[in-house]
Amino acid sequence: MLDEELNRTRVARARRVVIKIGSALLTDPVTGLARERIRVWCGEISRLLGEQRQILLVSSGAVAEGVARLGLRTRPSTVHGLQAAAAVGQMGLVEAYEQAFSAHGRRTAMVLLTHDDLADRQRYLNARATLNTLLDLGVIPIINENDTVATEEIRFGDNDTLGALVTNLLQADLLIILTDRAGLHERDPRVDPAAPVVSCADAADPALDAMIGEGAGLLGRGGMSTKVRAARIAARSGAHTVIAGGERPQVLTSILAGERVGTLLCASVLPLDARKRWIAGQLKPKGELVLDDGAVRAVTSRGVSLLPVGVTAVRGTFARGDVVRCVDAGGAPIAQGLVNYSSEEAVRLAGVTSAEIHVRLGYALEPELVHRDNLVVLAPAP
Repeated sequence: MLDEELNRTRVARARRVVIKIGSALLTDPVTGLARERIRVWCGEISRLLGEQRQILLVSSGAVAEGVARLGLRTRPSTVHGLQAAAAVGQMGLVEAYEQAFSAHGRRTAMVLLTHDDLADRQRYLNARATLNTLLDLGVIPIINENDTVATEEIRFGDNDTLGALVTNLLQADLLIILTDRAGLHERDPRVDPAAPVVSCADAADPALDAMIGEGAGLLGRGGMSTKVRAARIAARSGAHTVIAGGERPQVLTSILAGERVGTLLCASVLPLDARKRWIAGQLKPKGELVLDDGAVRAVTSRGVSLLPVGVTAVRGTFARGDVVRCVDAGGAPIAQGLVNYSSEEAVRLAGVTSAEIHVRLGYALEPELVHRDNLVVLAPAP
């Protein structure tokens, strides 16, 4: 059973914190950005920086601000319409944060990312180096998805996921997701208004899935499901996540004082090393390897390499060194890693022993399809 007091104390000691604020809090369908609310949060963040913390802010709101500035009645439904609204709204978002933090003598930087920036290893390292340098200079990075160029193939899909990936990228201690709910409720509060808030849970607990109510706000892309998913991604690097209501007065101060605010979703694993954090963070692998039951048990329970004999099917097109996802017979994610053979080679090797690789291919690069040093387990042992 989780020791909530101990884990809240760990939250209070967090030194590097990623804060994600969603569109429902940042914007109004008519007026655009909620500037007064932004000023309040920025003042609170400025005070917390005085406690020798480093804070990165992942902010939604560009599209919603663009919708208001353009006088549109509804959020655009086309990709180009969304990109145009984001381009217009990004100007207001930058202006709002710059003015709010400048009032407290703080400097800011706008950083726009796409999934490709974190999927490519070199760009991943460059993004990490830039953000670390900004933090060392005392600058507050304001991070957003680059909606003006992102397409459905490369977009994160929601800024909750972006916040989690930034948490992994920079080995942050804590991810705070501010939303228009008090936290994760045991049941959907829109159906049962009396449903209590979950105070503390293991981020990997499958019981959380039954508590999630689907749907997002008028101007947002995410919902509670994306927040729990983000907590699970952040947990891979050993970071806790707090989901809390952003309208509560001094909410950030209360969270970082270790108070029982919102829902604390705890990381129950040790942090991954830098290479494995990058592997685990790839949300769009190049292909899939379907494992038999024996391989699933071996990978999840014993932490061994994935051998070709345990693979029943190969999906997608990939090259040697690409990130592939390992799934069970039902398609549930089990692990992902850097594959040692191309998809064409893997098809020919599926189900054979390592000793037969040379017979099938005429050569043998490695005895395993994915070496355990390049493999990250995503699911608990059965």
